[in-house]
Amino acid sequence: MLKQGIYEQIITQKLHQELANTDLDMEIGRIPIDVEEARKMLSSYISSVTRNALKHVRDQEKNDQDALLKQIETCNEIIDTLSRNLDQQEFNSLKISEEAEVLTHIYSRVNSVRSIQQQEVFRPVTPISESSLFTGSSYEPNMLGELKKEILSSDSIEMLVSFIKWSGLRIILEELKTFTEGGGKLRIITTSYMEATDYKAIQELSKLSNTEIRISYDVKRTRLHAKAYLFKRDTGFSTAYIGSSNLSNPALTSGLEWNVKVTEKDSIDVLKKCEATFESYWNDKEFKAFNGKNEEDTHTLRMALERSKFEVAESSVQYIFDIQPYYYQKEILEKLEAERDIHGRQKNLLVAATGVGKTVISAFDYKRFRKANGGKAKLLFVAHREEILKQSMDTFRAILRDPNFGEMLVGTHQPSSLDHVFVSIQSFNSKQLHTHIENDYYDFIIVDEFHHAAADSYQKLLNHFHPRILLGLTATPERMDGKSVLTYFDDHIAAEMRLTEAINQKLLSPFQYFCVTDTVDLSHLKWSRGGYDTKQLENVYTSNDLRSSQIIQSVEKYVTDLGDVKGLGFCVSIAHAQYMADFFNQSGIPSIALHGGSDKTTRMEAQQLLVRGDIKFIFVVDLYNEGIDIPEINTVLSLRPTESLTVFLQQLGRGLRLAEDKECLTVLDFVGQAHQNYSYDEKLRALIGKSKHSVQHYVEKGFFNLPKGCFVQLEKQAKEYILRNIKSSANTKANIISKLKTFEQATGLP
Repeated sequence: MLKQGIYEQIITQKLHQELANTDLDMEIGRIPIDVEEARKMLSSYISSVTRNALKHVRDQEKNDQDALLKQIETCNEIIDTLSRNLDQQEFNSLKISEEAEVLTHIYSRVNSVRSIQQQEVFRPVTPISESSLFTGSSYEPNMLGELKKEILSSDSIEMLVSFIKWSGLRIILEELKTFTEGGGKLRIITTSYMEATDYKAIQELSKLSNTEIRISYDVKRTRLHAKAYLFKRDTGFSTAYIGSSNLSNPALTSGLEWNVKVTEKDSIDVLKKCEATFESYWNDKEFKAFNGKNEEDTHTLRMALERSKFEVAESSVQYIFDIQPYYYQKEILEKLEAERDIHGRQKNLLVAATGVGKTVISAFDYKRFRKANGGKAKLLFVAHREEILKQSMDTFRAILRDPNFGEMLVGTHQPSSLDHVFVSIQSFNSKQLHTHIENDYYDFIIVDEFHHAAADSYQKLLNHFHPRILLGLTATPERMDGKSVLTYFDDHIAAEMRLTEAINQKLLSPFQYFCVTDTVDLSHLKWSRGGYDTKQLENVYTSNDLRSSQIIQSVEKYVTDLGDVKGLGFCVSIAHAQYMADFFNQSGIPSIALHGGSDKTTRMEAQQLLVRGDIKFIFVVDLYNEGIDIPEINTVLSLRPTESLTVFLQQLGRGLRLAEDKECLTVLDFVGQAHQNYSYDEKLRALIGKSKHSVQHYVEKGFFNLPKGCFVQLEKQAKEYILRNIKSSANTKANIISKLKTFEQATGLP
């Protein structure tokens, strides 16, 4: 009787009969064999049938020699059948010789050192025509010994390892020398991640002939965690080892490492994919060519691998070092340069997710512009919070290696010169700078969080000044009020790196997003100006102990350990934030409430308490949406509906910064019955990114994976709320369209 579960099995006559006799109440899934996949699938099936047949033939014969000849005879009969049916005479030449031998090698005896010295023919112990698994067991061939033999029997080698230790390289270095000096080509891709690679190992590799090395110099994050060794042979018997072993002594000798040996003969598709993927990495701009004889290359590598030795507490010392942009930042800088030099666009918008380093990119952009203009360029940097301005000015000072560059005009800060000013938009308007500074005074103007630029407060700034360069920075140019900021840039985005791409690039933390069922019904609340009435939201959320208890239960359910939580909870009002903090404190979870009116000292102290673990949550309103970085945040609670896509992504972004020991961000979005005008589509679409499926398709599944370890999961009732809302919105739109068509038909007017 067939077991219940999933299959991927060709239906034979026997299986067909078994299915026919299966109970009628059983659901049976069938799909036609794909024409493109037929050759691979059918040949695999014939292989398994042949293996069973040969076993049967073997068991029928008592004498080993007779058994072998009988198996060869059977195989030749199969080949003969194929030859007749396909009418291809060359198939006859594929018949197996009755001598029953296997070819092991071919080497020249003429003009060969091998023949003079009678050198040993090196070959791995495990077959090079069959895949196998290495687990580090003492009962199987030694991984190190196999690698040495693979090296000495290859024509070219490609290694892809996240780090290289001298302890691992030195035990195969002689084999690599012999291989490369004999004409073999060696290519290696590795990283400087966490300073794990040994400088000496890279230097010694660079001394080998016929050897090329490419390195990622990003020490804080890496996309490369693969460990793969490809041994390519012109004979058609290439092999690859893929698994957990980096190039280190423990990984190759004593560690309990698992590595699969894949061969070209039985897994050619897998091997070809390995080769193609290696080639794509080789051409990726993240990985830079390394030349051990080039002083700049060796200096860059040493700095990357010994950075911790140079890091000190005093931030002023950072101005000594020449900071360089990461590879992805260079790509964006190149796009900005192309927009200006090739397309003549001097006003450009950069759209980049939180964590990509928009301010850093703008500082490098300004640095390049200033250098091209004789080292002189007046700068105006505009933001809307003092904390953002302070961080931005420090960034510019570090990249320009000038601890005195720039002055702030915000709050009590007054600049002594207007040449390089970091100003808040509030101070710009209150001081009426547009009446005191000529419109062409500034060469380079940067406006941070440019999505705010559609507001009235920015109009005097944008209408008055005519700089040589205008650069807008934002993570989300889309606005819920329908106003477009792209009009300032001829409806064109110069460069962008959205959320999903940034996570793919390992620039941001992966996240696990849970839509948690909320018992509060918001469907009958007042809806105005594109959103809920704030006071009504406050009334249903504040003093709602049942809901708050459910929130704590959900936190305990989804987080790994409440003791390790560093969380933000986004609330609807000051009263709501204070209520949540009080409730969590009473429940034994230390928390603080903050809002836009909280003084700077209180905010900084709260941040330090959270990072140290003295408190577990900060409940906020109109705060921490943007511009404030607390990388350690690993939990976000969305305790209110967020109508603005911009605000939603900014709040999510507060937890997406990378931090040591931070595995991922946990997001709990409390989803209740929503007003029919409330849209989930934009939020979920922003998480999904580009997809051939609709949001409704994913919601119906209740779970969908996102790039690089992210996923969204919906609790059953939350899913029903969202589905009901999506369908309701669709029906509303359909009704409107229907009424418009009726109007057109009745009046003849469009």
